[in-house]
Amino acid sequence: MSRRRPVRRRPAKRRSRKASSSEQLVWVGGGLLVAWVLLTGVVRFMATHLWVPVVLVLLVGGAVAAWMAQRRRAAQWERVRSQGLRYALAQLDALHHRQFEYAVRDLMRRDGCADALQVGGAGDNGADVKATDPYGRRWVLQCKHRKAGLAGSAVGTPDLQVLNGTGRPVHKGDVVVLVTNGRFSKPAVDFARSQRLHLVDRSVLAQWAGGSRPLWELLGAIPPPRRPTPLS
Repeated sequence: MSRRRPVRRRPAKRRSRKASSSEQLVWVGGGLLVAWVLLTGVVRFMATHLWVPVVLVLLVGGAVAAWMAQRRRAAQWERVRSQGLRYALAQLDALHHRQFEYAVRDLMRRDGCADALQVGGAGDNGADVKATDPYGRRWVLQCKHRKAGLAGSAVGTPDLQVLNGTGRPVHKGDVVVLVTNGRFSKPAVDFARSQRLHLVDRSVLAQWAGGSRPLWELLGAIPPPRRPTPLS
């Protein structure tokens, strides 16, 4: 019984690099030809219909002008809104502690601190809001919200010790402030005075949030401006 020899398959022919390159050139050339035909067609159409480019320019110009006007109106409204920002104590009492931090940020912006940011959260190193006032002074604010307001627990010395340890060394603050809608304990007030920390209790907060005077006009012993401004 004879054995059948295995049939040897012929290796598939590989396409040469020259053929592949030629096909690519054909595709590129075809694409350029189509683009050229379309371009010349558009140019001819524009040449015989001169009103089309004029209309296009007017439409684009109108859209850009409308967008810029909308941006200006939005900026003007934001300035009006921020300058007229007011909070009643009842509104602040009803806020979540994180919302209270944002309210303090917005009040700083109202006062002219355009760069005011809410930075509170995990690892904030004792700072909830940072801002630079129009006089170049760097503000570092920690916020302590009390749901019960004045009836809540007093803010004590430990909170101020944390702020004192980071407000200037870590955050480079010129003015270091603790803001609460509640009250401070007597030891906390004494500690703040000895360490040049500024306290905003419920009474000062009511004047600041419900009025139009900036915070630096309500606090005493504020450092002098870092740079002269039109406001100084």
